[in-house]
Amino acid sequence: MASLRVTCMVALICMVMVSAPMAEASVSCGAVTGYLVPCITYLQGGPGPSPACCGGVRKLNAAAATTPDRKAACNCLKGAAGSIARLNNNAAAALPGKCGVRIPYKFSTSTNCNSIKF
Repeated sequence: MASLRVTCMVALICMVMVSAPMAEASVSCGAVTGYLVPCITYLQGGPGPSPACCGGVRKLNAAAATTPDRKAACNCLKGAAGSIARLNNNAAAALPGKCGVRIPYKFSTSTNCNSIKF
């Protein structure tokens, strides 16, 4: 009887360990920045956003469908924002809305990505 409990516990632990990597984000920073490259001109205060930019925003939103994906995308966005010369923070915050996309956090360098929930 005791060995059956131990076997069940070991099996349960193995299942948890196997499924844990599935909870990791599947959105890479390369993909995030690739989706938003067409938005650079707009994010620097230029006109827009362009149709290609909004298409990228929509693709990013679809790709980041889970909480881990959204957190990963948020962290990638924060990192990328630091490398954009003359980033217009107001344009960044307004970008999803201008593209007709609702996301659960602001595009901002001050967003706390760990607080994002799905």
